[in-house]
Formats: sequence, structure tokens, C-alpha cells
Amino acid sequence: MSSLVPPDPPSSCCSPGRAEHGEHVSTVQQLFSLEVPASTPHSQQPQAFIPPGSFAMGDPFDEGYPNDGETPVHQVEISAFRIDTTAVSNTAFAAFINATGYRTESEVYGSSAVFHLALQADAADVLGSAAGTPWWLNVRGADWAHPAGPRSSWLDIPDHPVTQVSHSDSLAYCAWAGRALPTEAQWEYAARGGLQQSRYPWGNELHGLDSCGQRLHHCNIWQGVFPTENTCDDGYLTTAPVNSFKPNAYGLYQTSGNVWEWCADWFLPKYYKSCLAKGIVTDPLGPTIGRGRVMRGGSYLCHDSYCNRYRLAARSANSPESASGNLGFRTVAGAKVSTVASSDTSPIAF
Repeated sequence: MSSLVPPDPPSSCCSPGRAEHGEHVSTVQQLFSLEVPASTPHSQQPQAFIPPGSFAMGDPFDEGYPNDGETPVHQVEISAFRIDTTAVSNTAFAAFINATGYRTESEVYGSSAVFHLALQADAADVLGSAAGTPWWLNVRGADWAHPAGPRSSWLDIPDHPVTQVSHSDSLAYCAWAGRALPTEAQWEYAARGGLQQSRYPWGNELHGLDSCGQRLHHCNIWQGVFPTENTCDDGYLTTAPVNSFKPNAYGLYQTSGNVWEWCADWFLPKYYKSCLAKGIVTDPLGPTIGRGRVMRGGSYLCHDSYCNRYRLAARSANSPESASGNLGFRTVAGAKVSTVASSDTSPIAF
């Protein structure tokens, strides 16, 4: 049985990594054997048009963890593209599964990572916890259709983001849908919604006030004492529906909080320094090597007491085969983007 190990701290709080084991059948091989209809279907996920332009990529406040490589801020030019207004929902992912019979990596492994307060499983199905982050449990039977364990079901939360999906799983969905994962630069450009060098999609302050003078929540993150008490002041213990809270100026929902989102790029902390040396960079695809794949946006587990990665410039990463109850994705179209499988160097083709 596979085990869960956290990435190097401090990113271990974000999403636990999965250790390789010898009997694993890579889902990358499934990508080449899926029975895709002659006319490739397109996802029904609504998309927003993102105009071409340039932006200052990175953290202008110097608030990130040094090992995350959020600096130096550098100028990036982006061509026009379209991006999902929300993370891919359970309903949308179920359509892909029903059309192809694809098995996700969590199903192949037989277990995946569930946050301890979200657990819906028998004690016998808890196989252990992640080293250094005991709030993450390795749960037998946890997968995209049972995100909190065997006693849970996606049918109870059809409009929530799909979770328990690996980087390879997201690429398989993209291949079926005729789309791709966004590059890290595309993701940040779209997530900013036209705001230059702001901390969040709505501005620089985490909270606002409603008409009654009460604290207004702009995103789904942790409130209370992590990891034992979530007061759920924003209305949610774990995931929220994909179109919750107010969208940014481009119409994108929840680019801060809710679930982490896979990007196409490999993660290399020193990459921004190489970009700065080149001057203005156009449509960067990221480094050719790295420590796992980039994740962006933060999740419902983020809290400024230990992990403030729900900022727009924040970055993290995980190994491509990893999955957890706070990790999903959204897709792009209409741009030249990478569709290379996580553990392969060949383009996906059918």
C-alpha cells in the first residue's frame, strides 16, 4: 500500500505528497489507451476571455516563503486565451469519467489524503498519517468520487470542485475536453483580473465590511485555530461550490482559497531569477525540470498563522502523482500551451 509523505517544509501544510511504490500502474499509460470519441467532446465548463497584455509577475510585498521563489517580480507578456471561470466541478469530471472509463491515480493506488476533520470513513480505512503533518490521513477508498473517504460521495456536492486528482488525471481530462492546464503565468495573469501587483483578486485587504458593518469574507480559507478548530465563519469547513464568493474583474471565481489548482509548469524556485535576466518574457512555459508541478491559489486549509499561500503571487508544488482533498484544477483554451504528461516527455496524442 502506498504511503503519504509531505514535501519539504513549509509547503507540507498545503497538500501531502505520495510516495512511489513498485506496483503502481502509471495513469500516463492510460492517456494513450483511452477510448476518446472520434469527435473530441468539449468541456461544458464556462470560460472567460482573457485579453492580451503584460503584468508584473511575482510578490511585490515580499511576503512569500524564500524557498517558494516568488521573487524577483518580473514583467511578463501574455497572449489572449480563454480560461475556466471556475475550478472543474465534480459534475464536469464525472462526465469525463463516464465517457472514457478513466481510472484516477487515487483509484489505482487505492488510497489518498483526507483532512482529519473531513473524514468520512471507518477507522479500519485510515492507513496512517503524513509525516510531519498528522492532520492529513491516508484513507483507503478516498478518490475523486469519494473525496472524504468511502462514506462520502461526489453526488452530495456536485457543484463543488473535483479533488483527489493528480496532475496526470488533470491532463487526461484536458485531453478529452480539448483543453489544457494553464501555465503558471497564464494562471496568475487571469487570477489578478487586471489588478497590477495586488495581494488578492479583490485588492490588498483580506476582509471587508458588509452593509451591516460585519466582517465580509472574500474567499474560502481557514478561520479559527489550525488544525483543530475551524469556526467556519465563511460558511465552509472544506470545499465550497465552485461559483461561491464574488468573481474577479475577468469573471473568475475563487482564485484565492477553496482548492489548490494544478498548473502545467514544473516548479523551480530560482526560475523567476532567470526570467528577470531575460527582460520581458512572452508566454513563458516554465522550466524544463523541477521539484514537482506548480500548484496555485491556496485552499480552504490556508491560514495566515502558518501558510499565507492564498495570495495571488503565492506558489507551491507537489509531485505529479499526488492527490488530496484540497487539490483540483481549471483549464484553458485558445492558446499554445503545454500538454506534456507528468512523467513522460511526449505530447499526448490519440
